[in-house]
Amino acid sequence: MEAGFYLSYDAQIGNVTVEKGSICVNGTSLTCFDSKEGLFSVAIIPYTYENTNFHLLQPGDMVNLEFDIIGKYIHRVLKGY
Repeated sequence: MEAGFYLSYDAQIGNVTVEKGSICVNGTSLTCFDSKEGLFSVAIIPYTYENTNFHLLQPGDMVNLEFDIIGKYIHRVLKGY
């Protein structure tokens, strides 16, 4: 069974997440779901949950996020409109 997690980030960055795009959380590449400005969710399978530091995280903990480069480019292009 997969575990779903919601993560938030500074909305001033803009909506740089892409629905079903990649996002890297603490060095682990995951698929982004339910993408909104400043908030997104990921599904983590049990193996990934147990073999990364995800099982140690508590609500409110800071994580390292690396956004999908395609999302960054889309955001940059649309920012001009």
